[in-house]
Amino acid sequence: MNNEKIGIASLAGGCFWCTEAVFERIAGVTKVISGFTGGTIKNPAYREIITGRTGHAEAVEIHFNPEIISFEELLYIFFSIHDPTTLNRQQYDVGTQYRSAIFYHSEEQKETAFKVIERLEKEKVFNALIVTGITAATTFYEAEPEHKEYYSKHREQQYCQVIIDPKIKKLKELFSEKLKN
Repeated sequence: MNNEKIGIASLAGGCFWCTEAVFERIAGVTKVISGFTGGTIKNPAYREIITGRTGHAEAVEIHFNPEIISFEELLYIFFSIHDPTTLNRQQYDVGTQYRSAIFYHSEEQKETAFKVIERLEKEKVFNALIVTGITAATTFYEAEPEHKEYYSKHREQQYCQVIIDPKIKKLKELFSEKLKN
């Protein structure tokens, strides 16, 4: 076991397949886990989540080395690859399970999240107000095995080509210096 300090970020930006595919490519990110958080029932299954009745969001838990990439930098990437101005919707995915949310693990993360949103609003990066929720992290439930590394395993599928490929392209254009070699 090494002595590196590891941070955890929990982010919901619509479909977790998309968010996972992006953050797996970031230098300093050691692990990305797709799952669910922010809901009201224990051990939810995907079939329950997609109904929108459990209150959970599809999210990723990102394990990262803050000496290589900061939580703030992760947030700027997060805001660049989804639409934080649409309430409970990301492109064709509609429902509270697809909401934009930051689930903070410390007061410092909470403050950073508010600071980043304030800056994006001040700079008018988006044409509408940011509706991303900022709430304390709760239990994170790992998604079923078939959802793990979905993009890497199913790049030929239309969803991956139409929805995820453009996010990866944008990531490479905007954050090439943050990518793993």
